[in-house]
Amino acid sequence: MESPYLLRQARIERITRLTEKERLFRLVFEDDKTLGHVPGQFIMLSIFGAGEAPISVSSPPDTRNEFEICVRVVGSLTNVLHTLLKGSTVGIRGPYGKGFPVKEIENKDILLIAGGIGLVPMRSLIKTILLKRGAYGRITLLYGVKSPEDILFKDELDEWSKVPDFDLRITVDKPHPLWKGHTGVVTRYLPELKIDAERTAAVIVGPPVMYKYVIMGLGEKRIAGHEIFLSLERRMKCGIGKCGHCQINSVYICQEGPVFRLSDIRRLREAI
Repeated sequence: MESPYLLRQARIERITRLTEKERLFRLVFEDDKTLGHVPGQFIMLSIFGAGEAPISVSSPPDTRNEFEICVRVVGSLTNVLHTLLKGSTVGIRGPYGKGFPVKEIENKDILLIAGGIGLVPMRSLIKTILLKRGAYGRITLLYGVKSPEDILFKDELDEWSKVPDFDLRITVDKPHPLWKGHTGVVTRYLPELKIDAERTAAVIVGPPVMYKYVIMGLGEKRIAGHEIFLSLERRMKCGIGKCGHCQINSVYICQEGPVFRLSDIRRLREAI
């Protein structure tokens, strides 16, 4: 059996600057095999001399040998990654974890709530849904950021807003001279939404501080816990459940997550 620690080489095919801190990298495997991921899964990315780090996949599943990751500068490895040029190679392990149940939520209205870089893994889900647009009901995306400069995938957001039955709402935390739209935390949108709770699936991805209040708001909308899916931010080290670094009680986020059904993790005090 092949070792789970073996790396696959991938070449950086394209680099796109999204914001001051985020870059979008298109990677191509040199062995011509696909990544084979589902939306919500992550990879372990390795750079010789810099280490290894978990990175969410931000593109939809593809039959080709390429995929995309969006990376923010937050540490030593990501700083090195941002200095690499087109044609550089990196090591990839994965994909790992459980993703979003794209088949289960078919024929439902989809409520997506993203905070900050939570839009990165959610982009994979959105693009997957749009590839089979007729299989899903109305889509609502609530996206909250600190400032206008932090908005990711601006061109794609504009495209998504023009898709039939796609309701996009963006909010900035505080008033800003460059922003004429909605201000305030993303949960302020919830009271005004008209939601058919019995046919709605909700997806939440963002900073942990956001989850408590979003979940409370969804509860007021009568969306059941088994119809709420969230991706937990927990620093993974190995990706295969060996190191215990991502463990919450008896749950290994890298294996049983990062995507969870709310009804399955209410008992985990650290989780939400």
